Amino acid sequence: MHLEKALKMAPRLSFLCLLFLAFFVSVNAEDPYRFFDWNVTFGDIYPLGVRQQGILINGQFPGPDIYSVTNDNLIINVHNSLTEPFLLSWNGIQQRRNSWQDGVYGTNCPIPPGKNFTYTLQVKDQIGSFFYFPSLEFHKAAGGFGGIRILSRPLIPVPFPDPAGDYTLLIGDWYKANHTKLKATLDRGKKLPFPDGILINGRGPNGTSFTVDQGKTYRLRISNVGLQNSLNIRIQGHKMKLVEVEGTHTLQSTYSSLDVHVGQSMSVLVTADQPAYNYYIIVSSRFTNPVLTTAAVLRYSGSSGPAPIPVPGGPTTQIDWSLTQACTIRTNLTASGPRPNPQGSYHYGLVNTTRTIRLANSAAQINGKQRYAVNSVSFVPADTPLKVADFYKLGGVFRIGSIPSAPTGSREYLDTSVMAADFRAFVEIVFENKENLIQSWHIDGYNFFVVGMDGGQWTPASRNTYNLRDGVSRCTTQVYPKSWTAVYMALDNVGMWNIRSEFWARRYLGQQFYLRVYSPVESLRDEYPIPRNALLCGRAAGRRTRPL
Repeated sequence: MHLEKALKMAPRLSFLCLLFLAFFVSVNAEDPYRFFDWNVTFGDIYPLGVRQQGILINGQFPGPDIYSVTNDNLIINVHNSLTEPFLLSWNGIQQRRNSWQDGVYGTNCPIPPGKNFTYTLQVKDQIGSFFYFPSLEFHKAAGGFGGIRILSRPLIPVPFPDPAGDYTLLIGDWYKANHTKLKATLDRGKKLPFPDGILINGRGPNGTSFTVDQGKTYRLRISNVGLQNSLNIRIQGHKMKLVEVEGTHTLQSTYSSLDVHVGQSMSVLVTADQPAYNYYIIVSSRFTNPVLTTAAVLRYSGSSGPAPIPVPGGPTTQIDWSLTQACTIRTNLTASGPRPNPQGSYHYGLVNTTRTIRLANSAAQINGKQRYAVNSVSFVPADTPLKVADFYKLGGVFRIGSIPSAPTGSREYLDTSVMAADFRAFVEIVFENKENLIQSWHIDGYNFFVVGMDGGQWTPASRNTYNLRDGVSRCTTQVYPKSWTAVYMALDNVGMWNIRSEFWARRYLGQQFYLRVYSPVESLRDEYPIPRNALLCGRAAGRRTRPL
């Protein structure tokens, strides 16, 4: 009797077991979560010897590093204890299908003073060195930035032995004036003055040191978190082997000094192969007069004082030196990326581009005030974040096509510039710089292949010089004076994405726009829904997101 009953129930029991197994596998196969709880405050800092108001995270300046592994979910609860609205953005984190977490005003409502917001983001299919920073107002001039490192999963081979240590170097130009004073200067339509110095990890000259053991190799993750100046880094008596740029393993070329342009990140290996002394890490501004210089110390364990060798001088001020170096930075095609397949397995040079976008930066006086523009359009923020307005279909916030996809030569004007783009298109973007200063451009939500850069005017014939095999894949690229830089990019990430100058005064005064990568299907496979905890403001105030 009991056996007969058991046999009748067997199919049902098997089905329930399968359901339980599927549930167990799905729960346990989920990528790991890392939780962070940050309190953002104003506090006194003295990076250049004078007291000024800085932005601290959990009392730290710079903020704490984020350690993660490919595909980790990062849950970052940010408490805004400032007296001003606040946002954090994540330079180089692609926010796959999730521009809701990008942390710029075009996608997110600010965190009001006294409130908090929890970012939920995933470092999906990424490795490498990046940084976070405050994106609103002119907060970047007050701090609030920190390093992000994404390690490869344990079973994915890395093309160099594990280093004995892994250090973050946040370098950048700095002002003694508070960010409020600098912002007021820009609001009056004036240009920023020349910076007062350079910081390494939030400290002035000789304020930072790194301890190494003789004979061992160390990884230095370098990010230029400054406001406007390209910087050069070099180490007294040591060579640097470049191994990674913004998530791409590079050919392991050795350099005596490296240019790091605003917004860029890279990793180098340094072997402590010299006698046990203290050696200077020198950082200096590029293409400036005067030249700003600062130093940190590479301190050998058991060192016997300063190294008795000359401190290395800076590189030539000529553009050609930097351009030649930039062209040597290429992808290591045989190394694995975030997944166990060679980085060269995606043959971008064999994909036909479907569209060419040409972007020209310019400076002009508009209504008697200094402004900066892209294709003659100087960006003006709307009263509602563009992504939020797009989701709720709020009219009158922005207009698709309010920026042309090529320079028009017209006079500069103000608008909330948004460019339309089709999901899964493969585009060529040419950054054209007719000005006399070096420029740096960043694209949120993506990496792109740098296929060419040169002096003069770009023409279709310039494509004959493109590197279609091992151009480096990155998210920030420089454009030299009176020059152009061309990139290829697959538009495989739906969302509203900021394209901006990394010269922060230029971005603040209009040198940015948003690329709306759109899929008419509006499927959850292509883009996540609005977060339940999304802050709503402007014309979207009072609306609902999703039921909790």
